[in-house]
Amino acid sequence: MSISGAVDEAGTPLLAVTVDGSVDYRSKPAVRSSSGGWRSAGFIIGVEVAERFAYYGISSNLITYLTGPLGQSTAAAAANVNAWSGTASLLPLLGAFVADSFLGRFRTILAASALYIVGLGVLTLSAMIPSDCKVSNLLSSCSPRFQVITFFSALYLVALAQGGHKPCVQAFGADQFDEKEPEECKAKSSFFNWWYFGMCFGTLTTLWVLNYIQDNLSWALGFGIPCIAMVVALVIFLLGTCTYRFSIRSEDRSPFVRIGNVYVAAVKNWSVSALDVAAAEERLGLVSCNSSQQFSFLNKALVAKNGSCSIDELEEAKSVLRLAPIWLTCLVYAVVFAQSPTFFTKQGATMERSITPSYKISPATLQSFISLSIVIFIPIYDRVLIPIARSFTHKPGGITMLQRIGTGIFLSFLAMVVAALVEMKRLKTAADYGLVDSPDATVPMSVWWLVPQYVLFGITDVFAMVGLQEFFYDQVPNELRSVGLALYLSIFGIGNFLSSFMISIIEKATSQSGQASWFANNLNQAHLDYFYWLLACLSFIGLASYLYVAKSYVSKRLDTS
Repeated sequence: MSISGAVDEAGTPLLAVTVDGSVDYRSKPAVRSSSGGWRSAGFIIGVEVAERFAYYGISSNLITYLTGPLGQSTAAAAANVNAWSGTASLLPLLGAFVADSFLGRFRTILAASALYIVGLGVLTLSAMIPSDCKVSNLLSSCSPRFQVITFFSALYLVALAQGGHKPCVQAFGADQFDEKEPEECKAKSSFFNWWYFGMCFGTLTTLWVLNYIQDNLSWALGFGIPCIAMVVALVIFLLGTCTYRFSIRSEDRSPFVRIGNVYVAAVKNWSVSALDVAAAEERLGLVSCNSSQQFSFLNKALVAKNGSCSIDELEEAKSVLRLAPIWLTCLVYAVVFAQSPTFFTKQGATMERSITPSYKISPATLQSFISLSIVIFIPIYDRVLIPIARSFTHKPGGITMLQRIGTGIFLSFLAMVVAALVEMKRLKTAADYGLVDSPDATVPMSVWWLVPQYVLFGITDVFAMVGLQEFFYDQVPNELRSVGLALYLSIFGIGNFLSSFMISIIEKATSQSGQASWFANNLNQAHLDYFYWLLACLSFIGLASYLYVAKSYVSKRLDTS
């Protein structure tokens, strides 16, 4: 923090307090009173509401479009959804690298938003191809293949745009709070809660409005509205330009280069003796503590024999490496997370969904209970539970980020147990009414039986998802915070790919000898309950692994830049 201007006789500042490490849109020192904070964060959360409305307008009902207009099997469609979701969750690594190394977060968001609009526009056109081509004998024979190519090209263009948009918008929003100022530090912790609240509000609107339009009116209209939403998001983002704080980019070497040099120097100095390492640590003033002794093999990079690094650079490299065990042990949670837009939706399609004699709820709309439970629970968590916990622990967030993530993983285990039990009941009901061989018949079991597992998913997200966002933002070097959030998103990217891989292997293994697989198109003959029990077991193992790793985790030093 610094003060610009003179002071009066009493020592009171005549001009405003500025924020260290930040500038305004004119590249002048950012004044705390007129920049950043909740004023700027409000614009950015508004952008997220519109962007999530657009993104989930595609992803939430994608399996229905693939198995309907595109005519894919349930297993193939689920694999395609997981592959696309996985790609969309991994591409933020590329977007974050571009932002943190070249363009900066603000410019990357602008470029990604423009690409988003183009992708959604092409997606809308692809949904119009069948009706347009029926009147043309020339195109009617090739329209199915052309439609598929156009659809998937647009779909992955949206994934690429999301890869630049997602990590940068959230990191840019968190940058509006100065973690060195106590009140803004508390506000930043709340920002991640309200960010997710806004995100789920957008998702909730999508699930109640767009899914109905897609299922009952028009897929083209259902894809076109998200395109308009992204135009609105870009306008909202630009309206807040004058209020934003922009982080000052270091003129030194790229953080990727600095961290890479530490690993290279450690490898080059692999053969140096412990005495040489101890001498280098003493020369540079490295204090012996848990942080300095963890991954001590990297301390060899301090020896000047083959090029040395500074202590700050060493801590940067260690802070990134410490994330790997947490990242790995959260993968099972990501696999569980992948089930709600795929098999949960297909289950709902087989059940009694009538609200009135003339209206049936869309099976994809059931996902709204995830968002609804988040929208209800986050204010309770942020305004009631955190203050109570804070009074006991004296921590800004009430509980540690790792405790929050662990609680979420445990709840995801419970969610899969509930999902397995409900599916067992659905299969028993289908058998009792003689519907095992009737895939198109409605099982006389209310779709509301699925609500508890969706609600548990929502409460799980409040703990694990938001905790992971804050953890990966907070624990990386300051210049790599977009990359930190991209690493968090990559958990779900790899999780989706693992889910797709598991589905493919299980589908192949269980469909031999002419038997119906666990994922048969006729869900009354399938065994999704077995799959859910398998995921519950894996979740329990993942939780145990996470607790072991989290217990020995050493947090990043506060002054590491």
